[in-house]
Amino acid sequence: MQTSTRDRCATSLSTPWRAGRAAAAALRPQPSTMADAPEVIELNVGGVHYAASRATLLRDPECLVARALADSNHPRDTRGRVFFDRDGVLFRYILDYLRDGGLALPECFREHKRLAREAHHFGLPGLENAVKEVDPRPPNREKGCITVGYRGSFAFGRDGLADVKFRKLSRILVCGKVTLCRDVFGETLNESRDPDHGLGDRYTSRFFLKHSFIEQAFDNLQEMGFKLAASCGSGTAGGAAELKPGVDSEENRWNHYNEFVFVRE
Repeated sequence: MQTSTRDRCATSLSTPWRAGRAAAAALRPQPSTMADAPEVIELNVGGVHYAASRATLLRDPECLVARALADSNHPRDTRGRVFFDRDGVLFRYILDYLRDGGLALPECFREHKRLAREAHHFGLPGLENAVKEVDPRPPNREKGCITVGYRGSFAFGRDGLADVKFRKLSRILVCGKVTLCRDVFGETLNESRDPDHGLGDRYTSRFFLKHSFIEQAFDNLQEMGFKLAASCGSGTAGGAAELKPGVDSEENRWNHYNEFVFVRE
């Protein structure tokens, strides 16, 4: 059968066009598999970008990160980074655990509960248990409030010296439920003034601390999960009454009393 001139022209025109399409398809990036994945993989966790070696991310085959790399349908952002809709800041500890196999948290870290939740989501039971073990706050801690009060005075410079002012505390009082007070202050709590110290499920206003550092008391309360709810203070000017032996008139000139109410929910 003879081929017409029109058919020969159509064939000659379509051959380069088809060759061009084949070349473009060869240059188009193909979906990567585990075998040809790059050694450095970029991640997008809640908008925070990370980069890690493939060996690190595959260290725990049961981890969500490793399963996401093996899943070609796992979500990716516009730049091809593997995407996780989780807390991007806390993921740094997930990545550190995959790198080193251990947990190292900064001293000021306060998000143990949230990090344990992230570890559970990513399928890392070892990290989840480690976070719970180092959490300084017990999971079922008792709720309540503690009132801390102190009486003090301000001392000033004497004999024409510079105007030096400092705070002098005589005693720090602690009021609240006995079990809570013992839990927070431990051995620094003085119970000698309380005659009914054998009973635990009760309240007292007779405890005081063995030290006079109000900031140390605040640190104890903050570490145990208490937050400041209210405070009040008052001040008085010393009169001309006769002072006790050993009491300086300047130190007795301005006295003050302050109370702070802390609550743990």
